[in-house]
Amino acid sequence: MSFRVALALGLFCCGLLDAQQKAVVLRAARVLDVETGRVTAPGEILVQGERIVSVGTTVARPTGAEVVELGDSTLLPGLIDTHVHLFLHPGAEDLQTVEESVPQRTIIATLAAKADLLAGFTAERDMGTEGAGSADTAVRNAIDKDLIPGPRLRISGNAVDILGGHEDAVGYNPDQHVLSNATVANNAAELVAVIRQQFKEGADFIKIYETGKDSIVDGHLKTPWQYSEADLTAAVNEAARVGKKVAVHASGEPGTLFAARAGVSSIDHAEQLSDETMRIMREKGIFAVPTFTILQYFADHAGSPARKARYAELIRLHEAEFKKQLAAGVPVAMGSDVGPFPHGTQGREFTLLVKNGMTPLGAIQAGTMNAAKLLGWETRIGVLKPGYLADIVAVPGDPLKDVSALERVKFVMKGGTVVRAAQ
Repeated sequence: MSFRVALALGLFCCGLLDAQQKAVVLRAARVLDVETGRVTAPGEILVQGERIVSVGTTVARPTGAEVVELGDSTLLPGLIDTHVHLFLHPGAEDLQTVEESVPQRTIIATLAAKADLLAGFTAERDMGTEGAGSADTAVRNAIDKDLIPGPRLRISGNAVDILGGHEDAVGYNPDQHVLSNATVANNAAELVAVIRQQFKEGADFIKIYETGKDSIVDGHLKTPWQYSEADLTAAVNEAARVGKKVAVHASGEPGTLFAARAGVSSIDHAEQLSDETMRIMREKGIFAVPTFTILQYFADHAGSPARKARYAELIRLHEAEFKKQLAAGVPVAMGSDVGPFPHGTQGREFTLLVKNGMTPLGAIQAGTMNAAKLLGWETRIGVLKPGYLADIVAVPGDPLKDVSALERVKFVMKGGTVVRAAQ
């Protein structure tokens, strides 16, 4: 190839690259720095290609840059929900996994992913397909290839449970051989084997059921543990061998203590944590993921006065425990448990976090920078900084004054592409 041909080809490729790197300037009344709480007013963000170039009161406007005026709104990083179930929808949860085929549930999951993205959630952690195996691998990969719209995903495949455990189809006619909503592993050796299979099928992390079924006895939460500390340590070590992590569904003691000692990445639900568990979580940086919205939804939609009263008591206990966790300095990541309630409505979790003791900034940090760290993407997303992926949302007004604004996202950009334009 001659020099002239090579030069012409290089210039042509550069021209294509420049075309793909179109500049966009987002302009709003405010830009929120979630790390410090500092508000730039007015604020602008320059996006080129898929990344943020600069943030300030005014930014450079490259030739041909598109300017998006967002008015009286606040720009902040794309929201992150660290506990979702894309393969679930409102209704009888156990019957969904029995009556609906995996292909049908996968279609439902793609619709859920789109709804969450349009609500401003540009990244999520899917906490188990509830019996759909590794179908979430296909959903994640399709999103990554831009075949379907959806958030960036960390997926776990099927969750892991003991025989007769929290998700093991307990209560059905045994002659029907109803399958578990999780993959069964009864000891450390079986856990390692299941974990290896999950990673083979595409899982990014492992979700383990550590406690359940929950009950309230004399005003206190009681929940049996499922795996010993040694079992969980074996699971954490096996995941770490390939650079991955374990998260647990764990409502209370002593299962939460076993999980903290084993070094899991998060304790999801975390409705009861002892002083020792909280100390370990603070020192190891283990996140509590409170999931208030799911309990509130079940209370609001209880089928009987007795069930409503039970959920009201669980909420009361959880709220009191959460205040202790905040006082103890336990790190918090936002997670809603969306799926049993409608996808795209989980912004309510921010409102409930504030209602239950967090500052608006703390709640926003839980659903941006903290959540990004839990997902292992803290150098890519979760803050508005030059070089980070342009996952950006706009909400009406000032969320530091009214955090419920995060329930009304008006503009969504993911990786520099506008997926929801302001109306």
